Amino acid sequence: MPEGDSVHLLARRLDRSLQGRTLARSDFRVPRLATRDLAGRTVLEHATHGKRLLTRFSGDVTLHSHLRMDGSWTVTGAGKQLPRRVQPDVRVVLATTEGPTAWGQKLHDLDLVATSDERAVVGHLGPDPLRADWDPDEAVRRLLTRPATPLVSALLDQTLLAGLGNLWVNELAFLVGRSPWTPVGEVDLPALVARAATALRHSVTAPGAYQVTTGSSRRGESHWVVGRAGRPCLRCGTTVQMAPELANDAANRRTWWCPRCQPGPGPEGRLPHRVVGAGRWED
Repeated sequence: MPEGDSVHLLARRLDRSLQGRTLARSDFRVPRLATRDLAGRTVLEHATHGKRLLTRFSGDVTLHSHLRMDGSWTVTGAGKQLPRRVQPDVRVVLATTEGPTAWGQKLHDLDLVATSDERAVVGHLGPDPLRADWDPDEAVRRLLTRPATPLVSALLDQTLLAGLGNLWVNELAFLVGRSPWTPVGEVDLPALVARAATALRHSVTAPGAYQVTTGSSRRGESHWVVGRAGRPCLRCGTTVQMAPELANDAANRRTWWCPRCQPGPGPEGRLPHRVVGAGRWED
């Protein structure tokens, strides 16, 4: 699943191709929006909140989209089309008068809302470190409302702190030296929230730093624990462990940890298994 930094960088790429351009036509290939037409509107900017993308147009209109696990946006040049084999996955086409065309594939939660009423689609989300209105104190306050929730599940809850996905929550648990299943209320939350904000901002601003958590971009060394099950911990040499995800349970994703560097509860400390569909852990 794309994380907040992934979507933020996508927004910047889309701005470079589309910002200030006028739509010649729009094509929404979802029943609810099939009759909507944005032709003649100008693309003002792309904003994000957590993992949500907000494409803002002139005339107080915003297209809201969620990539979830498999969504994507691609831009082609004048006269170019996506390959025929992927056309069935296209949900949105935004063709500009100047040439570039944006194609939204496998997008979820598509909505057209008034820009002045974007809270209708993102108002439930927690503070986002990549937004100008980032409020770390509010993030800490929200996390403390569920103090017994395991650390990784709490950080994945987008209503508490928006923008962290499974890679970041696992790496942050390592960086603060706590078991992934430590009750979040037992963690130094101001320090954790500050570190999360620094990590996301570094990921989107520093050249070559995208989702590199160790400081080394060498193959096999870019993450402390994620993807390293069965391999030695880069810090202490202990074998990194992995707990598999619980099927259809977005609060209990695949989890990696170093038992020595991250003392505390094991996987038995997970939230009780239940089927979790689209909800606060996937927002």
